[in-house]
Amino acid sequence: MRFLVALLSFVVAAAAFAQYPDKPIKLIVPFAAGAGTDAVARFVAQKLETELKQPIVVENRVGASGAIGTQAVAAAPADGYTLLFVASPFTTVAAATPQIANYDPIKQFAPIALIATGPLVWITHEKAPFASMREMLAFGKANPGKLSYGSAGAGGVNHLALELFKAKMGVDILHVPYKGIAPATTDLLGGSINLLTGTIPAVLPHIKSGKARALAITGEKRSALLLDVPTMKEAGATGTEVYNYWGIVAPQGTPAPVVTRLNSEVQKMLSQKDVQERLLGDGVELTPGGPDRLAAFIASDFNGWRKLVVDAKLKIEQ
Repeated sequence: MRFLVALLSFVVAAAAFAQYPDKPIKLIVPFAAGAGTDAVARFVAQKLETELKQPIVVENRVGASGAIGTQAVAAAPADGYTLLFVASPFTTVAAATPQIANYDPIKQFAPIALIATGPLVWITHEKAPFASMREMLAFGKANPGKLSYGSAGAGGVNHLALELFKAKMGVDILHVPYKGIAPATTDLLGGSINLLTGTIPAVLPHIKSGKARALAITGEKRSALLLDVPTMKEAGATGTEVYNYWGIVAPQGTPAPVVTRLNSEVQKMLSQKDVQERLLGDGVELTPGGPDRLAAFIASDFNGWRKLVVDAKLKIEQ
């Protein structure tokens, strides 16, 4: 009898998942509306809802460098109707400030799909006393404490990119955290700080206008959008490669058929020409593949940043 009840429950559940989705899906973006990641998330949501034939409602839940929105998804029902759009802070904040993040990016989420990865760009302002990464390194070592670097907040990818650079290159640079990359960029262009890293779409207009100088790309190869800008390795900063990324996860325990369906739709989306043109225009590399590809990426990224924090004995507060 118990076997029949269990079998009936399985059949009913399978039938329910076969109809997924049958109501609107909520996509939590743990960053401010209008930010670069938010714009990509809304574009992705628009494309996916066409295929899923259900509205995807984008909801911005900001705070604690993305931890507020991330915690909300971790605590949501694992039914496929609450998803999280992730970027680098998903792993960097958890690695750098676990006591503040209060979530485990590996154990509390079901990876759905990695969408794209892309490098950051080191920039300085037009009046800086150096015009290349090598010159900046020489200036920093000759003038300890004279360099300052703005980030989008303690524990974020911009901050940890700096800490990795300092650990590898042995140069003294003051970290100045901001509440977002926009105010940090404003201060850089005004000369209040010397350095920052940003995504290519965020900093490209300033580079083209001449108000900012690009020093190096944090990827392993040059960007098609900035072919004259060297990689970190080419600029003499080997071992300081950093990547931003975009992906989608769900609460841990989300049924496999739901994960499979969502991943399948993301793969279809990534094969569309207009999607490729939109994302490649942001200077990123598309990363099609199953949930296991995102799972491996998250684990590698989190463990790598956690090792840096521990080895460098960083004490990061927000």
